[in-house]
Amino acid sequence: MTIDDLTRRAEEYLRKARVGAADRERDRELPHALVRELATAGLGSFRVPKQYGGPGATVRQVFEFIIALGAADSNIAQSVRPHFGFVESLIASPVEQERVRWFPRVLAGDLFGLANGEIGAPNGVIRTRVTRDGDGLRANGRKYYSTGTLFADWVSVSAVDDDEQRVSFVVPTDRPGLSLLDDWDGMGQRLTASGTTELTDVAVAPQDVVERQPAPGLRSLTTAFQQLFLAGVQAGIARNSLADAVWFAQQRSRPIKHSSATRSVEDPYIQHAVGEIGARAYAAEAAVLRAAEAIDRAWLAGEDPAPRTAAAVEVAQAQFLATESALKSAELIFDVGGGSATAREHNFDRHWRNARTVANHNPRYWKAAVVGAFLLNGTEPPTTGLF
Repeated sequence: MTIDDLTRRAEEYLRKARVGAADRERDRELPHALVRELATAGLGSFRVPKQYGGPGATVRQVFEFIIALGAADSNIAQSVRPHFGFVESLIASPVEQERVRWFPRVLAGDLFGLANGEIGAPNGVIRTRVTRDGDGLRANGRKYYSTGTLFADWVSVSAVDDDEQRVSFVVPTDRPGLSLLDDWDGMGQRLTASGTTELTDVAVAPQDVVERQPAPGLRSLTTAFQQLFLAGVQAGIARNSLADAVWFAQQRSRPIKHSSATRSVEDPYIQHAVGEIGARAYAAEAAVLRAAEAIDRAWLAGEDPAPRTAAAVEVAQAQFLATESALKSAELIFDVGGGSATAREHNFDRHWRNARTVANHNPRYWKAAVVGAFLLNGTEPPTTGLF
C-alpha cells in the first residue's frame, strides 16, 4: 500500500466520519463501526515502514491525517491514539522480533488499545501486578483511562513484577480474565472508550511481553509522538469549531437588533469572531505540523540527542498553542450567534468540552514552563511520559 492509496482511502473515510458526529456525541453512541472501518481501510498503518509492507509515512503525513480526523470526529481521533502510539513504539523498539510479530497484525487491520493509567494513587504509580506462573505470568489489577480499548483487538498493559520492575505486555481483548467496562463519565470525549480495564488472573505468555524502553539515556521519540497526538486532536477541534461557526453564520444566525447589517455574514463582529477562529485553527495546525517535522528530523538523526531535545521542545510549544487555540475557538463559536447557538440540537458545546478534556491529560502550563526553562537556562525537558 502506498501513501497515495492511503490518502485516497482517508479522504473517503473522513467524509463518512464527519456525518452525524455531533449527534453521536450528544446521544452517546459509541462509533464501533466507524472505528472498525478505519482499521480495515488500513488507516492505522501509516507509519509501518516499507520494508515490512507498509506505506512508510512520515510523522508529518500522519499528523495531516490526525488533524483531519480530529476535525471530523475528535472522539474517534482520541480513541485511536494508543494504536498509533503502539505502532510508533514498534519503530523505536530495540527488538526486531516485535516488529516481525506485530506489524503484520497492524497491516491486517488489527487495532491496539491501552490500559496504562490508574487512579487512587500518586500519578505514575502502577499497582497492577504480574506474578510468575510456570513459564509465563499472571496479571491482576485495575486500570482506568483505557482509551480505545472497547474498540480494539489487542490491549497494551503496564504492570510491575515481584522485583518492582515495570513490565509491559500485549494481550487480545478477549483473553480470559480481561474485562472491559464502558464506565468513562468525563464531560468531554465521551465516545473514546476510556473506561476501566480489569485483569483477574490474566495469563501472560513470554511472547506477550514487549520491550518499550529506548536505549539507556536516549530520549524517547515515541513520547514526543504521543504528546503531539494530543495537540493534533486539539487542532482538529479548532478546525471543526471553525466549520460549525461558518455554517451557523451562513445558515442560521441573525444580526442583533441594533446591528447595521441585514445578514449575519455582513456583521463586522461576527466576521471578526469567525476570522479569529480561523486564525487560531490555522496557528494550531501549523504548529502541530512544524513539530511533526521536528520529530521526523530527529528520526533521521538516529541517536543524536540534540534533535530529540529540539523535538521535545517543539512538541511542548505546539501542545500549548493548540490547546489555547482549541479552547478559545470553542468559546468564540457562541459569539457567532445568539441564544439559538446554545440549542442542544447543535451540540456546539462539545467543542469546548472535548478540548478541555484533552487539555486535562497534561497541563499546558507545565509545557510552557519547561520551554521557558530551556530557552532561558538550557534546562533539558524531563524524560517522563509527558515530554
